[in-house]
Amino acid sequence: MLAATAASAQLPEIAVSVNGHKLRVEVAHTDATRMQGLMHRRMLPENRGMLFVFSEVALHGMWMMNTHIPLSVAFLDERGVIINIADMEPQTRNTHPAARPAKYALEVNRGWFKKRGIRPGAKVEGIERAPPAQ
Repeated sequence: MLAATAASAQLPEIAVSVNGHKLRVEVAHTDATRMQGLMHRRMLPENRGMLFVFSEVALHGMWMMNTHIPLSVAFLDERGVIINIADMEPQTRNTHPAARPAKYALEVNRGWFKKRGIRPGAKVEGIERAPPAQ
């Protein structure tokens, strides 16, 4: 648990917005931080999330092993346009894939996108401030 807290304290953060709805996101841009993700955390404040920056545009997938928080994930293309959104159950190994090759994944509390009427085709503004994948 302390390792997860220490790792999250070291992640860069940026502000992004979708259809005018603002989010503050931690950026997982290294292999280690992408593998850790939001594992072992017990809560995620409202309007917070994690942006995964992948080194390659590919058919990425996300899963929830060791993740206690119900999350929604949006897969984004290189321009930040949402490809698809999936709701994920905590503590499962179910893979939630991108519908087509993606460069980013944005995880937020489950239902965040739906509650705000955000659908595929919406653009996430501000991702250009994220550090590049390593």
